Amino acid sequence: MSEALVAGLLAGWGIAVPVGAVAAYLVALTARTNARIGAAAALGVASADGIYALVAVVGGVALAAPIAAIATPLHWLSVLVLVGLGVRIIWTGLRDHRAGTDLTAAGTANRPGRAYLSLLGITLLNPVTVLYFAALVLGSTAADLGTSWVTGLVFVLGAFCASASWQLVLVAGGVALGRALTGRTGRLVTALISGALIIGFAVVLLLGG
Repeated sequence: MSEALVAGLLAGWGIAVPVGAVAAYLVALTARTNARIGAAAALGVASADGIYALVAVVGGVALAAPIAAIATPLHWLSVLVLVGLGVRIIWTGLRDHRAGTDLTAAGTANRPGRAYLSLLGITLLNPVTVLYFAALVLGSTAADLGTSWVTGLVFVLGAFCASASWQLVLVAGGVALGRALTGRTGRLVTALISGALIIGFAVVLLLGG
């Protein structure tokens, strides 16, 4: 039981800690809104990681092949979503700065429920996540996860908790950033930088695919 929990925690941190487009967006979203919205978004990311961990445990080899078969369309969809998200953040920042109003958070992610669903959807678009968890479950370090539904559930819970803990660390960073950049100019800079970073991640994803 404890081995499954440790495996889940390590798996969750392994997929969550590397900083990418989702992490950049989560920090920027929190900086431009509040901790409540950021926490909801963080749980959306963690929920996606938990769902993929569950899919990997339940499906194993049976689901690895179908996911791999649609990896290319998901790859292109991820690129398009990231580019659109980055452009939207920059456009919204410039628009609100010129209008003299407070900057809003990228599109519709300005309420806890919407932030949760937005980050859940963005994270689920990444086929690397499910392949990552499938590889762990099928590998020697987690070969015994399928022997019991209890150990599998513990693994999934561990992955969710580990991912959530790291996403909430990012939210705390976003809160600190938001307090430091309270003026219109500071928030405009945040929008431009975060939008550019997300578009940059999309370009890297495109070139790498």
